Amino acid sequence: MIFSSSLFLLYFLPFFLIVYFLIDRNYKNWVLLIASILFYAWGAPKFVFFVMGSVLVDFVLIREMSLKTGSARRFLFWVSVILNLALLLYFKYMNFFVDQFQVMLSLFGSKPAEWTKIVLPVGISFITFQKLSYTLDVYKKQHPVFQKLQDYALYIFMFPQLLSGPIVRPGQIASQITDRSAQENIDFRLTGFYRFIIGLAKKVLIADVLGVTVNEIFALTPVELSSGMAWIGAIAYTFQIYFDFSGYSDMAIGLARMLGFRLPENFNSPYISQSITEFWRRWHITLSFWFRDYIFLPLAYSTSRKLPKEHYWGIRADKVIYLIATTVTFLLCGFWHGAAWTFIVWGAYMGIFLIADRLFLLKYLRKSGKIPSIAITFFLLMIGWLIFRAQTLDEAWFLIRRLFTFQGGESTVWLNPKFWTMLIIAVIFSFWGGFKKIESWVEKLYFNPGNGLMITFSVIAILLFILSEATITSTGFSPFIYFRF
Repeated sequence: MIFSSSLFLLYFLPFFLIVYFLIDRNYKNWVLLIASILFYAWGAPKFVFFVMGSVLVDFVLIREMSLKTGSARRFLFWVSVILNLALLLYFKYMNFFVDQFQVMLSLFGSKPAEWTKIVLPVGISFITFQKLSYTLDVYKKQHPVFQKLQDYALYIFMFPQLLSGPIVRPGQIASQITDRSAQENIDFRLTGFYRFIIGLAKKVLIADVLGVTVNEIFALTPVELSSGMAWIGAIAYTFQIYFDFSGYSDMAIGLARMLGFRLPENFNSPYISQSITEFWRRWHITLSFWFRDYIFLPLAYSTSRKLPKEHYWGIRADKVIYLIATTVTFLLCGFWHGAAWTFIVWGAYMGIFLIADRLFLLKYLRKSGKIPSIAITFFLLMIGWLIFRAQTLDEAWFLIRRLFTFQGGESTVWLNPKFWTMLIIAVIFSFWGGFKKIESWVEKLYFNPGNGLMITFSVIAILLFILSEATITSTGFSPFIYFRF
């Protein structure tokens, strides 16, 4: 089920909210859990049992692990980690591994082996990372175990953030699962409502409109695709993916607030970043922190213990450690996004510029000033998103080269006024966070609005909802970009 579909907006959500708000507080978690399982089962009826089974196994394993010490504790920890990674590797990456094996067979003149493609369960990456967070935090004694199976199941299954995050740590939500009475009030519900509508409008009115033209541009043949059209497609996709994914995050955070939950923020005006390093503090924040805390920092620490010298190849040891840890982390980050070489190369691309920032680039960007730094970073991100979107490395290389060949084409894509209007709006809303007064106003709007501002924006939200629903009814809905991850 998709948030931006009439089925969800007009049927599932209203019915669920009526039941949830009217039922006794002691049963709210049960209503939310049942609704979340039904929500997931609607889109993945065959896989819901796999997820439910893995939740049950994890609950038992981690509860037993919390009671053990020494080698028994480590054994149960690794059993949980391996089981979760095995599910992810099988469902998400087995097709990729088999395809690479088929390529190797063909090089030796062998016939391809028969293989039935495995269907990817929606949200498997986010579910796995959330489960691993729980395993790791309990193992490190940073969080106690959930005492009730339904509490742990709700932590994993809660439908606002089930499919595409934000990735929530157990410590960020466990106390809210057991008691959120202080947050079940009209202020939370209203701010959650218009936060949800903001996300809906981002997705339907901006991202989907840009996406139609982006798809048409990148479907052009090499003869038809001019350099100018390639630039328009690259720029439009850069804004499309931001408004699509941040729109989902806003909808997830807004839904959770309506239910009395406070989820972590996932985006903070990423396109005003003055370096790639800053970008990863502003983009998909919960994923960035996950990789930092569970991959980068442990890897950097273990590497530091194995490097006794102060310099290697003329580079200080701390920079060598950063280079190694960043390279591994972002190769894994790229592969997490998708089972394809384009994602691996995209991860490497991001890692290269993070390393360049650490070695020398940040110094030059600071000297260049704020606006040039933002422009340079945006350009680097745009090139990265071309790699990210491409189906093959050859396609990515062709698109990047076409930007700089200044070649004409015979394009039949019509850049209508609606596209230009949404692109201009996307530019404005992407960069206005660079102004401190606007940034503080947005924070006040989201978290501490006065009565006048809350009422005004609630009316605006209702109008945006009507406009968004009318658009969905007339054009249909499109899946969120990150649903394939």
